[in-house]
Amino acid sequence: MKCVATKAVAKTIQAKPFLKWAGGKTQLLAELRAKAPSSYGQYIEPFIGGGAMFFAMQPRTGVIADSNPELVNVYKCLANNVEQVIEHLASFKNDETDFYAVRALRAEELEKEYAAARTIYLNRTCFNGLYRVNKKGEFNVPYGRYKSPSFCQPETLRAASEALKNVEIICGDYRDVLAQKAKRGDFIFLDPPYLPVSKYADFKRYTKEQFYEEDHRELAEEVARLQRLGCHVILTNSNHPLVHELYEPYEIEVVNTRRNISSKAGSRTAEDVIVNVQPYPRFAIREVPAPLNKKVFAYPSTRFMGSKEKLLPYIQDVASQFEFDSALDLFSGSGVVGYLFKTMGKQVFTNDYMAMSATFSKAMVENNGHTLTEKEIDKLFSPNPKASRFVQETFEGLYYTDEENAIIDLVRSNICKLPNSEKRAVAMSALIRACLKKRARGIFTYTGLRYDDGRADLRMSMEEQIRNAAKLINAAVFDNGKKNRARHGDAMTTRYKADLVYIDPPYYSPLSDNEYVRRYHFVEGLARNWEDVDMQWHTKTKKFKNYPTPFSTRFGAIDAFDKLFRRLKDSILLVSYSSNSQPTREEIISLMSKYKRHVEVIDIDYRYSFANQSNDTKNEVQEYLFVGY
Repeated sequence: MKCVATKAVAKTIQAKPFLKWAGGKTQLLAELRAKAPSSYGQYIEPFIGGGAMFFAMQPRTGVIADSNPELVNVYKCLANNVEQVIEHLASFKNDETDFYAVRALRAEELEKEYAAARTIYLNRTCFNGLYRVNKKGEFNVPYGRYKSPSFCQPETLRAASEALKNVEIICGDYRDVLAQKAKRGDFIFLDPPYLPVSKYADFKRYTKEQFYEEDHRELAEEVARLQRLGCHVILTNSNHPLVHELYEPYEIEVVNTRRNISSKAGSRTAEDVIVNVQPYPRFAIREVPAPLNKKVFAYPSTRFMGSKEKLLPYIQDVASQFEFDSALDLFSGSGVVGYLFKTMGKQVFTNDYMAMSATFSKAMVENNGHTLTEKEIDKLFSPNPKASRFVQETFEGLYYTDEENAIIDLVRSNICKLPNSEKRAVAMSALIRACLKKRARGIFTYTGLRYDDGRADLRMSMEEQIRNAAKLINAAVFDNGKKNRARHGDAMTTRYKADLVYIDPPYYSPLSDNEYVRRYHFVEGLARNWEDVDMQWHTKTKKFKNYPTPFSTRFGAIDAFDKLFRRLKDSILLVSYSSNSQPTREEIISLMSKYKRHVEVIDIDYRYSFANQSNDTKNEVQEYLFVGY
């Protein structure tokens, strides 16, 4: 028999099994592929056999293995030297005398490519393509007496060779292979020797080892481990009671098949089962999250709208499951998440379009060591004949008393005298915090004192509040050994590169606004010194015009998310969003899935700090934490 196919022909051939295989999965491929994940890390098949599922999937990368060294040698030789295997196959003949002469050779004593050709030849010409060995480990299946067995198929072998190029091929026990190679996100196909164990069990698979009931129980335990690891597993077996017992927690489908191994036509009909094991979500919420670094609690709390202070344990739990050296808090807000990453020893970059938020991050995230001395705090209140009167003249009678307005003007003027930008950020953060504390509800959408709830903060003087805030911010300053940076600017133009990016944008909802400037215009003005803002002098609150943001409309938010995900596709993505906001959960998943192979969502029951009424249940929502990696 001569091999006449050319290499050019092989390029047009779809890779497929080249061995006759008892228990092969060709007839189940439609059902198996329908259950396979659309995306996964690597493909792993530790009972490779004839490889029907492997060749059908054509994975980009993966691991195939078997405990039979002769079979593994075939795959390795096809991957590395297919032409020599084809050359050896061309020398064999479909002759009983030649068959027994080749069968008598010991595979371990042969050159590898010749041994691979021998295995293929014997498989295609022996009785029913069986594999059976005697007590000495010698192949002893008789000649098959086929008229024209196709044992030399160059185009098929070359196509198989191409499919095997990027695959690791291992000879070993399935347990060792899975323990060493399986990782979260992998797709694992398991086609072990079938139940029930019988006299045929040693050759139903192309292996020299039997697979007993205890082996099946051990395999089921391994499947459970793989699920916990986060792998998608599909397993096949016979429709046997023990299979249903072992895999009862999972989806099981029974499929009618034919058993080509049986010599009796009436016994060839059978039923297989396909067990579909979906991976556990990687990021399950713990009932008791891991404790935060004690340093996190040094960060001065605020009532800042959208602050993620209560979500820090969950954000830390998720982030700590990744290996990363740098983090970007793209919409830093109160600054507490960027500060969390700093306590985790990461290099931190922060960004926010609000100057007050950038000031907080400058003072406590970027700043690694500059604090205000007692003398410097005292100097903030030193008489200054050149002090500005902007607050006293512009906001008289609106938010604070005349005396408090004078203190604000004095301190903000004296901040300019501090020796460096870090100290100035600490002092301005203290002034902003004091103004928020001295304001009922901490916002500036109303004038007067009508929401005075009797809190002690409202009874303290403005100077006491500023001094207290300065001490708290001093205590939050520490050096994590990294060169951290805080930026004031548009998130859509940020060019920081980080391993992990946390995105907490303004939440768009048709039922409420996300206008931070409207709520915080006074303290935002302090941070900016009211420079480059569009003052709306005709308004009662003397606010200035809101900053433009794409997150102020539904379609704008969708487009902004898409642009951010595309630009940050090389980073791990963590995104906070609310169940009562738009885009929807499903829309964000869809957008993120365009750029990340794996997207998971954590649902966290949450209540917003701001409600129109104390019993407003509309503020009891779920906070979503989207994870893209």
